[in-house]
Amino acid sequence: MAATRPHPAGRHRRPTRRDIVTEQLPVGHKLSRVYRFGAGLVGVILVVFGILGLIDRIGFFDTGGSRVGGLNTNGALSVLSIVVGGLLFYGMVRGGNFASTLNILLGGLFVLSGFVNLALLETRYNFLAFEIQNVVFSFVVGVLLLLFGMYGRVSGGLPHDNPYWQHRHPEQDEREQRELAARRGDELRRRASLFGGRK
Repeated sequence: MAATRPHPAGRHRRPTRRDIVTEQLPVGHKLSRVYRFGAGLVGVILVVFGILGLIDRIGFFDTGGSRVGGLNTNGALSVLSIVVGGLLFYGMVRGGNFASTLNILLGGLFVLSGFVNLALLETRYNFLAFEIQNVVFSFVVGVLLLLFGMYGRVSGGLPHDNPYWQHRHPEQDEREQRELAARRGDELRRRASLFGGRK
């Protein structure tokens, strides 16, 4: 977890929205595995979909499209799927806060794409050859990425051992750490006195 810089007056500075976006997870934190898994899972699906679409050698902007796994596609959509899948693979390798932010960003774009392409169905501007099943797929993938990206990060009830909660509440976290250390010290002294009394 990134260290919180103290306020010039000696008090902790209240985290801003920029701090929340750029906050970091400790290396190897279990939340990072969730973000990696989500990015890798969706990345595999998109890359496989894109490669299968390119194998059919259909036109780049062919609005007639070709079916892959029940979804309509063309050259442009296939290439776009591979590019986005590659970005998700990169996020999987990076892990941590980067993977979380990437999942959230791409998830929002997938949801937005679903609405835009829903409006473009059966029009001459449907360059990606979308059909209704593609729209549903876009919504599902978008929501899935958002859930993976927000897991353990965006909630009003994060546990106090969560690194994001600790980053956003440095004063309370420091106070709780002092209280925990004091309780542990009391417990150690109690055990020492019991052990000493048995001699």
